[in-house]
Amino acid sequence: QVQLVESGGGLVQPGGSLRLSCAASRNIFSFSLMRWYRQAPGKQREFVAGITTTGSTNYADSVKGRFAISRENAKNTLYLQMNSLKPEDTAVYYCNAVLLPNNYWGQGTQVTVSS
Repeated sequence: QVQLVESGGGLVQPGGSLRLSCAASRNIFSFSLMRWYRQAPGKQREFVAGITTTGSTNYADSVKGRFAISRENAKNTLYLQMNSLKPEDTAVYYCNAVLLPNNYWGQGTQVTVSS
């Protein structure tokens, strides 16, 4: 069984930065794909960023140039560096890991961008 635990969320002012972490209970090199999703109140969960085993990344258009996803295999941790945060980035952020045929999720961490 795989466990994913997110941390690093909080309250930040517009224009500020946060770094989210996702600690996995096993070697993350085994995951073919790791992703961040978010869900704002009253909205569907949406893709934010993804990274493959080889380090290839992709981002939602809404966060390109502001967010950066990375993975540190030695620490079994996935990161999301979020810069130039906007109020519309407010959401619960979830870590996702793909180990075919399974798809694992963390419990989420709240990010609130407000003055």
